Amino acid sequence: MLAKLLAVSWWVLLVRGLISILFGISAYAWPGMTLVTLVSLFGAFAFLDGSFAVFNAFSGRKENENWWVLLLEGLLGIAFGIITFQAPGITATVLILYIAFWAMATGVLRIILAVRLRKEIEGEWWMVLAGLTSVVFGVLMVARPGEGALAVLWIVATWAIVGGVFLVVLAFKVKALGGRLDELKKRLADRHARA
Repeated sequence: MLAKLLAVSWWVLLVRGLISILFGISAYAWPGMTLVTLVSLFGAFAFLDGSFAVFNAFSGRKENENWWVLLLEGLLGIAFGIITFQAPGITATVLILYIAFWAMATGVLRIILAVRLRKEIEGEWWMVLAGLTSVVFGVLMVARPGEGALAVLWIVATWAIVGGVFLVVLAFKVKALGGRLDELKKRLADRHARA
């Protein structure tokens, strides 16, 4: 079950959410940062987030047939992180498009994951909200690519914090689910032993 995979490694979602929140706070804390600094910060964020998603996918691939959704999301993050590091001098418009397409792609994958989880866990709508936030953010970025680096910085920071909060809440929801799954498993084993 995908829910079991997420429940076992709930801390990965927590770390991803915290990294996202820290990225957003860092962007707010340094409003005068240069574009190169923003690119580097975004590249590190995307790479770390992707690495944790890949770890989460591989840790549950034997138990879950849908592990590839997490793997794909992670590989996208790693790829965008590497692309960003390879071109630190890119223009603001290109940076906006990098961030926008990465956000839309990962948002769609989170929504797919939530749809697959809807019968397995309660509170999957937190993942849908995280996915929708990323998609809406990406669409807004593509619709207004020439808004300027500072405006981009505030939008990116807000998106990172909001998406990070959704992931942190989801992490604790799936952690609680893991406890309920273990309790249910124990009850079923007790019933089977008495029968």
